Parts: sequence; structure tokens; C-alpha cells
Amino acid sequence: MSERPASRRFDPALRAKGTRPGPVARSAIAFDALKHDIMLGELAPGEPLVELELAARFGCSQGTVREALLQLQEEGLVHRRGHRGTQVSDCTADEAVEMFRVRRQIECAGVQRALRNPSRSLLSDLKALVEAMEEAARENDEMGLAAFDRDFHRRLFHDADLPALDPILHRCLIHNHRFKISRTQGQRDLVLTAQRHRPLVAAIEAGDSAAAVVSLEHHIATIVDFGPNVFPGAGQ
Repeated sequence: MSERPASRRFDPALRAKGTRPGPVARSAIAFDALKHDIMLGELAPGEPLVELELAARFGCSQGTVREALLQLQEEGLVHRRGHRGTQVSDCTADEAVEMFRVRRQIECAGVQRALRNPSRSLLSDLKALVEAMEEAARENDEMGLAAFDRDFHRRLFHDADLPALDPILHRCLIHNHRFKISRTQGQRDLVLTAQRHRPLVAAIEAGDSAAAVVSLEHHIATIVDFGPNVFPGAGQ
């Protein structure tokens, strides 16, 4: 599945089966390809990204490449250092821990707000996104699954009506997925990963705010092995 670049903000009206509207810009093609390689570790932390070389690779101008790199910088996947050029950002355990903590605080407060006055399409949107995750998992499409996963959490958070926090949550989600993928040894059960969202959907369908928070806390705490140490009790 092709990722929407950061400049195209999450649109909760888009359904899980939606595609990028209109022709795909070359900067979006470069963005998607580079993001794919960074997320899967094919471009290692610290690796330089040379605009001239990337322009030749993607058959576009350096300006087009620069636009893609700026979008990657917005998501925290690269560092642009002026005359020293652009490098793939690091993916450390310390930073991952802090992002998990930020994410937990934002999302758990958000789900409580969202369930006070949920939009009519919230439940159907979330169910469609879970189905899309499961389909991507069956096709062994890890990047597609991760993209739908992020859309799921941002769709839920949208109803919290805290738009200034959405970019922060999005960056946390990106780095959570990158860290998890980078630390996974061997084949991961992608279908099980997709199905982990169903208890949260059930709590939301029941309108049970307390159960939704507990489910979300457990969901976040069990993403990676060290989660229960970061959030004692939540992983039980």
C-alpha cells in the first residue's frame, strides 16, 4: 500500500479502501519509497541521502527530492543538517520509550473525550480499518498494515477534537512502528497484530469509556517486549 505523505493530513472521511486522489506526484513517489526503506531498515540510521543521487534514482529534479526529504523530516525519519546534507535519523530504545509514554497520555485522554460525543461514522470507520488491517496482514503487507494501523488510531483520536495534538500522535505512531519492526526477529504474526484492535473496537461499540482506556493501555503496553516495564500493570 502507498503511504500518504505528511503534507496530506489525515482525512477521517476517507474509507479504508480509499486511494490517493488524482495523479501521484513524483515527490510522493520518492517519499513513499524512502519511507518504506527507512521503516523496514533497508536504509540504516546515519545513512546519507544525497539529493543528486536520489534525483537520478527517481528520475526527477533535486527540488522534487528536497520536497520528499522535507516531508520525511516532518515525520522525524531524517535529519537535514544544512551544508552537511540529510541523514536517516536514529531509532533508539530511549527515544522509543518516551514516545510510547507520550502516545499513551495523548491517546488515553483522547479516547475518553471521543466517547463523550462520538461521530456517527466512528464505529463503522474503525471496523473498516480493522478489516483493512486484516486483509493487509493476510497479504503479508507489513507496510500497508502499519499504515492502516496509524489511520485507525488517528481516526479514533480525531473525535477527541484536539487537532493540534494530531501531528504529535502521528509522529509517535510512525516511530512506534519503526522501532517495533527494527527489533522484530524472524516472521511476525501480522494477522494477530491486526486483530489486537478488536477488543478496543468492542469497548467503543459498548460506549464503555473506562474499558476503552484499559484496552488502549494494554494495547500500547504490549506493542514491544519492554512495554510492561514502562507501564507496570497495563500489560496484564
